[in-house]
Amino acid sequence: MKIGTRGIPDIIQFKRMLRDRGLKATPQRSAVHEAMCNLVHAGAEEVSAWIAEHGTVRVSPASVYNILTLLSGLGIYGRRSSRGGRMVFDARVTPHLHLYDTVSETWRDLEDEELMRWVEAHLKGRRYRGYRIDGFEVQLLCHPTRKGPAGKV
Repeated sequence: MKIGTRGIPDIIQFKRMLRDRGLKATPQRSAVHEAMCNLVHAGAEEVSAWIAEHGTVRVSPASVYNILTLLSGLGIYGRRSSRGGRMVFDARVTPHLHLYDTVSETWRDLEDEELMRWVEAHLKGRRYRGYRIDGFEVQLLCHPTRKGPAGKV
């Protein structure tokens, strides 16, 4: 399945992914996905706030968290923790890199094809006694400069 330009499934692809996993595309799940398409990296609180402001259905914060947890467990979304232990979900399903701002504790996608190719090539065929590599995630820890964060990474 070809995923949208930012690596995030559109609503039709999302519904197909749910159906393929034996789940229904409820209005609540669709609302969460719509919010994640707009936010990309977000915790349940941000998704709940987005739905309350822009959504057409009511979804309780607890339901938002449960839906995000379910979807990340199924591999539809990624899941990562900030340094403070806050759970953040990632709507982008394609392999990619991240900048993690240690001051604001926010995530941002990093487009660096050369680094991605290097990491993939470096890990290809590597063996670590007692472990099998399932994949990898790269996050670069950073903080804003006095000039502020760059417009596009």
